Amino acid sequence: MQKKFTQIAAAAVLAGALVATATGVAPASAAKPGIKTGLKIAIMPKAINIGYFTAWNKGAKKACSEIGAKCTYLGPTEATGPAQVRFINKVIQQHYDVLVISAADQNAIVPSLKRAKAAGITIVTSDADVAAASKSARTVAILPSASARIGTAEVDWAAKAAGERGTVAVLSAAATAANQNAWIAAMGPYLTSKYPNMSWVGGTVANSTFYGDDDATKSTQQFDAILTQYPNVAAIISPTTVGVLAAAIEKKAKGASVKVTGLGLPSQMAPYIEDGTVETVGLWNPIDLGYVAVYAAARAKSGSFNGRVGSSFKAGNKSYKVVAGGIAYLGDPFTFTKANIATFKAIY
Repeated sequence: MQKKFTQIAAAAVLAGALVATATGVAPASAAKPGIKTGLKIAIMPKAINIGYFTAWNKGAKKACSEIGAKCTYLGPTEATGPAQVRFINKVIQQHYDVLVISAADQNAIVPSLKRAKAAGITIVTSDADVAAASKSARTVAILPSASARIGTAEVDWAAKAAGERGTVAVLSAAATAANQNAWIAAMGPYLTSKYPNMSWVGGTVANSTFYGDDDATKSTQQFDAILTQYPNVAAIISPTTVGVLAAAIEKKAKGASVKVTGLGLPSQMAPYIEDGTVETVGLWNPIDLGYVAVYAAARAKSGSFNGRVGSSFKAGNKSYKVVAGGIAYLGDPFTFTKANIATFKAIY
């Protein structure tokens, strides 16, 4: 799998695909059948002041324009469930047709989502889902990649940077973030089985995880806490765009030797990859993630897609199939390195 993530040729193909999505090559006329026009759609990120979700909303807006929907980007400035609940209540009060949401808390928002569903609002989660036991609260989840693929890829990046030796820590977002927790769970056994000369600083991945709550200041503090507690740590994996950026900035400021990798926006991480502070980060295209979620939600509201396992829907000129758990995946993550970052940083 590591070979797949590091091949420059594959990255070049992906770059072409990203440009096609970002510039709207897919004809709008191909996507409109089966979708009602004039839908009122709420687009709700974990927090509106995070660059990743700005890109996510860019894709959502493009889809909204193509289908003739009235879309509003709204949400809290802090990535917590209770903060999102207040905005979900507004969506109910203002009689939206559709809610596309990235769950900041896999459990706390569920009662509000159920009230929204009871009010006739079609709900699609995107980027981060609710807990599996609560999947009935939404129609479908549009997620980047299978959790194991994301988690194990990040371990591979860290291992390569550290020479497959030493200890590893994780700088995550909130402890309640379902997507982060799933990726981290996949990292744990993979590191110890694939890399015998590497281990977790706290013995297990759970005991090696620090939480920055998708806040730049707290993420910086947690990065410093890792270095204080484990001064010989070889690598830090941050599966969050806020955390990996904060770690890169602080690593450079301190002149620290620890290797940093994780999930990062190429436009944000380019300076640190280009100057060698960070060797590799990876991600999917958040623009596509928002774009596909709006199409899924609009088709569901229009009655042309039901979200059941085995069903499929079209977004742009590509079809997506729902698999176990009521999830549709975009595809595999891929890497950004000094060899390809110039191409991607101009896109998102």
